[in-house]
Amino acid sequence: MEENEANSEPIANEEVAERPPGLRQDLAVLMKVRLNFFVLITTFFGFLLASRETGIDWMKLIHTLLGTAAAAFGSSAFNQLMEVDLDARMKRTADRPLPSRRMDPLAAFGVGWVLSAIGIIHLAVQVGNVAAYLAAATIAIYVFVYTPMKRVSSTNTLVGAIPGAVPPVIGWVGAGGQPLCWESGFLFALLFLWQLPHFVAINWLCREEYESVGYKMWSNGDVSGRKSGILCSVFSFVLALVSWIPFALGFANIVWAVAGPLLAFVMTALGMRFAKQGTRPAARKLFLFTLLYLPLALLALLIAWKVRS
Repeated sequence: MEENEANSEPIANEEVAERPPGLRQDLAVLMKVRLNFFVLITTFFGFLLASRETGIDWMKLIHTLLGTAAAAFGSSAFNQLMEVDLDARMKRTADRPLPSRRMDPLAAFGVGWVLSAIGIIHLAVQVGNVAAYLAAATIAIYVFVYTPMKRVSSTNTLVGAIPGAVPPVIGWVGAGGQPLCWESGFLFALLFLWQLPHFVAINWLCREEYESVGYKMWSNGDVSGRKSGILCSVFSFVLALVSWIPFALGFANIVWAVAGPLLAFVMTALGMRFAKQGTRPAARKLFLFTLLYLPLALLALLIAWKVRS
């Protein structure tokens, strides 16, 4: 009996492996749930910082996260609809529900439209107009500017970093923070500058696929990695300089004044090493550190945050 079970296990595993993803998995991929988890984390973080003086309004926080999540999921569906032809030609995206034809484009359009509308309306009704305006602007830039721009200009990375930097500001205004202030501006700048070395490293690692389908990226043709590494170093160095602003203006203490720039300088050094070595391991180390940087930086900022009088 043990022999039969042992012999049948690989067959069962093979059958599971060959079974196509179900609707739940396809919807998760269409909405980029795992990627958008970071959106919710940064939204929560912005809300948390703005609540330091008055305390957390838990219902407002839930509504802020729900509205932001729906908007992010909807924009991701639109993004994949617009890139289905190129996704079908890249190995890492060919099995997505649209290029693999497991999902009708009209159904995906409905998902994107309904979720985007629900997100904006929910934020307007339950959180506030400013949060809704920010979510609407994020969707518009991501879908109508960044997505088509990837086929036209390598500066799309700069444009694409804008929607990724807005969520903490949505959280900030959702908790009652002023939309135009040094604190919200710094949260935007932190996420904006962090994304640049993060995505340049990804682009270089995947440059051959991007080039083959016609995406215009800074890393295209950069076989040596020198250009991409220098760009990562420059953006990380600017992030290190910007990281002193909270301490200089009095809304973060010495903990952030040390930890914030230090983390960015480490990323700068990794970018310089990548530029010098031009190898996949060097690029991968930089990429992995960008993933580590964000939670460490947010934790340090949370510890160091001060409410300005």
